[in-house]
Amino acid sequence: QVQLVESGGGLVQAGGSLRLSCAKSGRTFSSYFMGWFRQAPGKEREFVAAISSSGAITSYADFMKGRFTISRDNAKNTVYLQMNSLEPGDTAVYYCAMRLPPSSRYEYWGQGTQVTVSS
Repeated sequence: QVQLVESGGGLVQAGGSLRLSCAKSGRTFSSYFMGWFRQAPGKEREFVAAISSSGAITSYADFMKGRFTISRDNAKNTVYLQMNSLEPGDTAVYYCAMRLPPSSRYEYWGQGTQVTVSS
């Protein structure tokens, strides 16, 4: 069993920054990808960013325009999402998730953390 716990969400003004964290515990794996997703009210969940096991490979959704950075600290079993220049449109519940290669399906999910950006 795997547990993912997000933290770091909150209320911030437009133009501000937040850093989300996702701590993994439970079963260990030699290789796993971590991803961040978000879901705004009334909208479908969307991909935000992902990072490979070593951190060498990252991918981002186009909408971020270089504002977000995903990283991980394997010694701490934690993945981060640094979010800068936040906009009201970034308001959503942010989820971290884990997938085991070669599967493309994210199998494990956290409970989410709320990010609210005021204008």
